[in-house]
Amino acid sequence: MAVLVTRPNERGKQLVELLTQSGIFALHLPLIEIEAGRELNKLPQQLAQLNTKDYVFAVSRHAIHYAQQTLQQVGIPWRKDLIYFTVGRNSAEFFCSHLETPVLYPLSQESSEGLLARVEMQDLNNKQILILRGNNGREYFAEQAKLRGAQVETLECYQRVPIEYNNAEQLSICQRAGIDSIVVTSSEILHYLIAFVPESEHNWLKNCQLITVSARIAEIAKKIGWQKIKLSAKADNQSILHTLCSN
Repeated sequence: MAVLVTRPNERGKQLVELLTQSGIFALHLPLIEIEAGRELNKLPQQLAQLNTKDYVFAVSRHAIHYAQQTLQQVGIPWRKDLIYFTVGRNSAEFFCSHLETPVLYPLSQESSEGLLARVEMQDLNNKQILILRGNNGREYFAEQAKLRGAQVETLECYQRVPIEYNNAEQLSICQRAGIDSIVVTSSEILHYLIAFVPESEHNWLKNCQLITVSARIAEIAKKIGWQKIKLSAKADNQSILHTLCSN
């Protein structure tokens, strides 16, 4: 097996290291990089406007990292009277390391759908929700929360920026390395991957096994033309490693 890891930044590098340590050849080809968001200066004010027991939902570790960095710079702590959510256990643990209050997450399905199934999300009348996310974030949670009566605000804590490559050269390296499996951790990265590979090489691309982290991404890949898809139980690197090693 030879694996192409498209997960960006340090977490992508760490996954490559884990795979290499497990005897699996891996290349790192991030298609986006993560930078600070353009609305972080609004964070202190938006937190201050929330009422006691209102909700803060951080969609990812990136959102938590940049939000925490911003609050540290201005000397403002996270409020203890709010209720905090993430979509997964690892993000919740990361968030907890910066808070003095628990962080809630869906136990069975680590996704927006799973979060919306929690009892706290059933009646959102008179509830304000602040969503900490990236640019062009998925709108599903915000839309459903509004339908349930919540007043929803979103804050761009980070932005995804495409990385420029010599595409032909990078593709040649992947093919010569015998890449037969590709790790994709977001729908946006999947679409960048499709655009990255010229149409003349799409047969090669879609014959590679795709390892992804949500049923939603897997469904998008099926519609695009992938047949060999493996779904990791969770989005953390150890879970992805386990999925690859179980082949």
